[in-house]
Amino acid sequence: MLASIFSKTRPINYVLIGIALVLFYGLSLTRNMAWSADGISIATKGVLLLLLAASLLLVGFISLRNNLTKASSYAVVLFLLFLVLFPTTLGNTKIIVANFFLLLALRRLISLQSLITPKEKIFDASFWILAATVFHFWSILYLVLVFISIVFHVSRDYRNWIIPFIALTAVAVIYIMVGLMLGHDLFDSVIAGMEPGFDFTYFENVYQNIALALFAPIAVLFVIPYSGSISTKPLNLQASHKKVLFSFLAGVAIYVLSNHKNNSFLMFTFAPLAIMGANFIESQENQWVREAIVCSIAAIAIFIFLVQL
Repeated sequence: MLASIFSKTRPINYVLIGIALVLFYGLSLTRNMAWSADGISIATKGVLLLLLAASLLLVGFISLRNNLTKASSYAVVLFLLFLVLFPTTLGNTKIIVANFFLLLALRRLISLQSLITPKEKIFDASFWILAATVFHFWSILYLVLVFISIVFHVSRDYRNWIIPFIALTAVAVIYIMVGLMLGHDLFDSVIAGMEPGFDFTYFENVYQNIALALFAPIAVLFVIPYSGSISTKPLNLQASHKKVLFSFLAGVAIYVLSNHKNNSFLMFTFAPLAIMGANFIESQENQWVREAIVCSIAAIAIFIFLVQL
């Protein structure tokens, strides 16, 4: 049923996904109502909802505009289900903002294959990645994807290798100006985020542990076939699919290296994994297999979400 509904990109699909996002986000807020007593906190929650909605739209745009998936809504649905599977993500302001910036960067890097205004795209992607670094330092690992993209498409022009450093200067100047206006605590927070951490015993309850234990095999199920299928993709799309795979690996590295981690840090893997998952579902010729995959992930995510309310 679910696989059939979201096998197309009809407007009603996005309406349903939007309603589901608002519903689950609203339910997640009921766990702690302290935010409702402060106008600024209420506005912040509203902005986070808009960023999550924009992130969903970006995932759909990246996958469809660049022909990374067929004309389906599977990537957007999977991204939403991953959010539901890890409800702590819905309340982590810095991770939501950082991930949104990285999605903006990924959009520009994948579109680099057209070779239209490559310098502008390299600068934009580098700028957004470095902006994400302000909110979560280890987002800086995505810069590796910038240089990989340069190797794939525009390595012969030496100026393209300098552009990320120009973007670094721009972000640094803006950040220093803001830091001087608001105080030096901004610098302290970034410096504190540079320290790596490898403590994986952070679970607040058994369901967070179960969620991660279920997410890992789902990731393996999607990643391994996708990795093997890249060579069978059209030649003009292989570089884009490789970028999706590298972005997932970068997301895993961010999660592993982050200090004071929790399951919300896995959000950096959601978008590329959703695209890979959409490819896997679309590759299944048997409709019942598609239904089983989508419905199983949905049932698991919703159950884990509800028991943590």
